[in-house]
Amino acid sequence: MARSHAAKQERIQIGIAFFMLAVYLSPLILLGENAHIRVHDNLDSNIAWYKVLVESGEIFGSVNASIPQIINGELSRNAFGPELSGIVWLHALLPSMAAYTVSQAITRIFAFLGMYLLLKKHVVKGSGRHWIITASATAFALTPFWPSGMLSTLGMPLAAWALLNIRAGEKWLVNWLVLVLLPLYSSFVLGFFFFIVAAGIFWMVDSIRKKNWNLRFLLAIALMTAMFLIVEYRLVYSFLFDHEPNSRDEYFHAKLTFMESAWLAVRNFFLGHTHVMTVHSLFIMAAAFIALLIIFEKKSWRKEKLYIGLFILNVVLSVWYAFWFYKGWLPLTERFHFLDTFNFARFHFLRPIVIYTLFALALKIMADAGSAWRKTAALLVAGQLAVLFFANDEIVYRDKPTVKQFYAEEQFTDIAEYIGKPTEEYRVASIGIHPAIAQYNGFYTLDTYNNFYPLTYKYEFRKIIEKELAKNKTIQEYFDTWGGRCYVFSSELGKRYMFKKDSSRSLKNLELNTAQFKKMGGEYIFSALPIRNAAANGLQLERTFESNESAWKIYLYRAL
Repeated sequence: MARSHAAKQERIQIGIAFFMLAVYLSPLILLGENAHIRVHDNLDSNIAWYKVLVESGEIFGSVNASIPQIINGELSRNAFGPELSGIVWLHALLPSMAAYTVSQAITRIFAFLGMYLLLKKHVVKGSGRHWIITASATAFALTPFWPSGMLSTLGMPLAAWALLNIRAGEKWLVNWLVLVLLPLYSSFVLGFFFFIVAAGIFWMVDSIRKKNWNLRFLLAIALMTAMFLIVEYRLVYSFLFDHEPNSRDEYFHAKLTFMESAWLAVRNFFLGHTHVMTVHSLFIMAAAFIALLIIFEKKSWRKEKLYIGLFILNVVLSVWYAFWFYKGWLPLTERFHFLDTFNFARFHFLRPIVIYTLFALALKIMADAGSAWRKTAALLVAGQLAVLFFANDEIVYRDKPTVKQFYAEEQFTDIAEYIGKPTEEYRVASIGIHPAIAQYNGFYTLDTYNNFYPLTYKYEFRKIIEKELAKNKTIQEYFDTWGGRCYVFSSELGKRYMFKKDSSRSLKNLELNTAQFKKMGGEYIFSALPIRNAAANGLQLERTFESNESAWKIYLYRAL
């Protein structure tokens, strides 16, 4: 009887969890293109990339293929998502916003299932603690993950569950299917490379400690690695065989002093990072330190060694992230160039699984410490879930353009009709708005946001903006030591790329090399702001374009 009652309670709690996920996703479902979502590394890049890739006809393009719509066809097909990636096919089969919504639902559902299974079977044991498992898994599934990462971080609990099952000797086929299928909906370099390295270290330590090599466990790690290498074969090819210098070759990360790195470690520990936003600063951090106090008071270090280990790992990951940018690395990066081109700081992408497992354990420690602490644990759970709901994109980005306003399809259709030529016959660039907007609307752009394009192109494009870069050290360093944003920078605007139609700003001292712009095929500039000295730059204002459905006022300039 007690068991059936417990099972009923579990079903109710899981039902509540899925209801909360549905409520969280409801703005995307109900508002569609009128929803507010993240701009950075999302609307300004990935969503447009998927559309460009699909319309290019190069989803299955060879490893030597290029994307003609961007930077005069010098952008490699390999710079975009692999054809074996599920998110590419969502965008191929559905409109952009529908694909985005489905991807959000898939990711959050499997994030919940993975964390739920991991906690229930391997972490939080004991009767009467199911609410902790469900609440922690729900909170984990509501974190504002980087959208195009898919299950790159939120899929780690599911992978950990499967690997730990195999480690324990389970022969259930589902465990192996998880390891085979997860690579189809996640990224190797944006999450799972670091998870697999961590799993390999765990296997090695486990083998030495137990004096048993557990070859099934090792085979499982190897299988998952092999699947990622198959899915990401374009990345493997580019790394091994494409020796043409690219923009990543001028990415230099080791810049911070020791004290700057130390401060960054503290900030990362308490606040997190934009690509792995764990939203843990208040309630999870409070739970973590309360649990430490309880452990200290009870002297239960041995009993709670998993908790202590995860807490230390959380600290180590923040320190590693921060000190990856310490300039003490320079001698090594100068000798081994791949230390600059591959971002090893991303071991901190392990933090979501670490932090939310830590949260569950902290809640359990509090619940076991007496009724007062149990009530406190329940309040902390409620607080964390509330904070996560307030971190919903619809709230966080409410002052940003909606998806429809951002891409402004009606407005850019008017621009294309006014120009009156097939878009492949001329090239454009943007000022004050992201070039992804023009790309999304089918224009062929000289500017782009990609971190993997030929260095020769970067140098040619730099000639267009060299006088502007010379006037502003911030944008000069930003372009020269990274260059992922190959934009028409202006010293007056700096690193600002979104000027809405209600802006009163204008460009008064712009100095572009228009001859170089034309040499590269440039004919039109889409500017979000009026250029007061357009004539001095060899530019002529053709017309301005506005739309009720757009966030922008576009000044169309033609190069004379």
